[in-house]
Amino acid sequence: IWYQQPVRTMFHLHRFAIPSRNIAKSMISSAATATNVANPDLPEGERVAYDIVEGNWNGGILLLCDHARNAIPPHYDNLGLPASELKRHIAYDIGMDTLTRRLARLLDVPAVLSTYSRLLIDPNRGEDDPTVLMRLSDGAVVPGNRHADAAEKEHRLALYHRPYHQAITVSIDHMMASGQSPVLISLHSFTPIWRGFARPWHAGVLWDKDDRATKSLIAALKEGGDLIVGDNEPYTGALTGDTMNRHGTQRGLSHALLELRQDLVDSEAGIELWAQRLAPILEQLLTVDGMCDVLPPHKR
Repeated sequence: IWYQQPVRTMFHLHRFAIPSRNIAKSMISSAATATNVANPDLPEGERVAYDIVEGNWNGGILLLCDHARNAIPPHYDNLGLPASELKRHIAYDIGMDTLTRRLARLLDVPAVLSTYSRLLIDPNRGEDDPTVLMRLSDGAVVPGNRHADAAEKEHRLALYHRPYHQAITVSIDHMMASGQSPVLISLHSFTPIWRGFARPWHAGVLWDKDDRATKSLIAALKEGGDLIVGDNEPYTGALTGDTMNRHGTQRGLSHALLELRQDLVDSEAGIELWAQRLAPILEQLLTVDGMCDVLPPHKR
């Protein structure tokens, strides 16, 4: 049964003194830029590698979307791919840009989203991961990546990977300075069929060592009895250097990566149904004892 009534606040957090929303966003953008002084300037007309959605910065949740868009900088000429390939799951996580922004509005929490395709450089991989720059993706050869050398990889990391992660780091720092350590929720989507296998899961929750958020999230999703929910399916969450490892595990923050099947979120109606279902579940996470605690180093 889908939850379709407006989200109501179920609890009240103590409000710490923090800058206004627009000032906070400006501070984070400026800090993210300032801490990447080694980065070359973006070519004229290009946007930065991240987008920040405003919300209550001490609201307890930070939404992340690593594969929000399928954009490629113009001078890369779509990496030599036809436009049809950029509409596939290999280029971005279908439906997640809109869902992340909708959840941010429903919950009144901030979000950080990537602005370029994972085919350019994958922000959900460590810099030394061999799949951070894909030459072949689900049967599609990526001509613009085939001959990318170490210098080109470094160029893309500097412009399109590190600034996104720095924006996340600064956002977390800002939220923690306000007195409320955030729960990190990363939103992704997966293709319904992979190499001939019809994936049965409606949703999957990925995690590695810290199960505080994932345990509660899986239980809440299963509660209605109408969803097949994967526990570290269709992928494992144990990926060193990915976004959740870097910003969640390594900092001791509660976190979860939520995967939704793409045929359920490929329309505005589907996205809205999931937004209405997820919003109260995510809000409820903050009522769980210890959810917003920072784990000490020996427990990470």
